[in-house]
Amino acid sequence: MASDRVGWAGLPVLVHSARTAVAAVASVLIARLFRLPEAYWAAITTLVITQSSLGTALTISWQRFVGTMLGAVVGAIVSSHFGPHVLVFGTCVFILGLLCAVAHSDRSAYRFGGVTLAIVVLVPRTGPAWQIAFHRFAEVTVGLGVALILAWAWPEREVTPSGKS
Repeated sequence: MASDRVGWAGLPVLVHSARTAVAAVASVLIARLFRLPEAYWAAITTLVITQSSLGTALTISWQRFVGTMLGAVVGAIVSSHFGPHVLVFGTCVFILGLLCAVAHSDRSAYRFGGVTLAIVVLVPRTGPAWQIAFHRFAEVTVGLGVALILAWAWPEREVTPSGKS
């Protein structure tokens, strides 16, 4: 057991931590460069998407992209016509599930879309609904892009069950 702790605390965890920190900071800075109002969503997305392989990152990124896009579109349309009513929100969550199925997306797309939908529909804002939805979509897209570039440019070495890379 002690050797497991030493292996975990060695170079692989330092590299992984540095890689993750660089990606998260890059996401925030890029989102700020584009003057996105809630740049932290870019970092959150990067932290969620950052994976050990490009293939895995591509798969989850695509699902997050599709789900976020659908959630933003449904949220913008509904918020433009209705207030933040819980029954309207529930109906939209149901419709979003159907749209994800039609788009041949998996449940992770539905989950990510639901998060976006909740933010757009339920969080009180002063701006127009379409602008809130677009900002949310743009912030997530920045985070996805940074995570994918990171997975390609600085791939994480696979660690075997023995803890060696």
